[in-house]
Amino acid sequence: MMRVMLFVATNLAVMLVLGLVSSIFGLNRSSGGLGGLLLFSAVIGMTGAMFSLLISKWMAKRSTGAQVIVEPRTEEQAWLLATVKRHADKAGIGMPEVAIYEGPELNAFATGWNRNQALVAVSTGLLRQMRRDEVEAVLGHEVSHVANGDMVTLSLLQGVLNTFVVFFSSIVASIVSSALRRNDDDGPGMLDSIVHTVIYMVLQVLFGMLASMVVMWFSRYREFRADAGGASLASRQSMVNALRRLGGDVNDHPLPEQFRAMGIAAGQVHGWQKLFMSHPPLAERIAALEAVR
Repeated sequence: MMRVMLFVATNLAVMLVLGLVSSIFGLNRSSGGLGGLLLFSAVIGMTGAMFSLLISKWMAKRSTGAQVIVEPRTEEQAWLLATVKRHADKAGIGMPEVAIYEGPELNAFATGWNRNQALVAVSTGLLRQMRRDEVEAVLGHEVSHVANGDMVTLSLLQGVLNTFVVFFSSIVASIVSSALRRNDDDGPGMLDSIVHTVIYMVLQVLFGMLASMVVMWFSRYREFRADAGGASLASRQSMVNALRRLGGDVNDHPLPEQFRAMGIAAGQVHGWQKLFMSHPPLAERIAALEAVR
């Protein structure tokens, strides 16, 4: 979904900036042994993940232009608020903010730094093209993400992975830059620092991509739980119907290219691209729901 893409992108940007600053000033090379380096890595890694989590709701609103419903102006907006409130009460969470954003695609997302201060947003395309029982199921799916604490769990997982990305990038960069040093007797100089920084940043990107695969695996896993939650809050058949409707919309109204792999219906991808999917194929999600008796 949109929230996963924004979270991962923001986290990567923060990590790269912090990594560049730490490398330029040599902070990652003067941490007092492996224990100190691991602690330093944890501070950098968790900072990137937690910062991304804290601004996730703001980023989602800004990137989509979602407008929060403060006072409902239409019957549809009143129904949206009432439905989310009913789901939230049943799930045992605080009432999320409810927003609508302009877009022809069938899409929805939920985000926020804790389960009692979340945001649930839907596209105008979803409201126009889905029946209300299907919209109700989609809203149940999103509320279930919030109730399950998925964004917090995702952030903790990302923080741990970030820690090891920084840790191993620092160690490998030091080994490689030392091996490339022409004259060991001269000690590290300006060129050595530049080489180390370049290697360190490249390794951060490479290791960061591997970490993203793990994050996306967890994201795919949690979609099955959210589908089950949506089926419980609405009905299983409504959730199945909503997923089928989403499958038909992938070709009619695809998400923009930069968002396509992260949408509620990820579309068809093949080969290695599957490793970076935030959502499982819709056919697998439908089959999982239909297997429950």
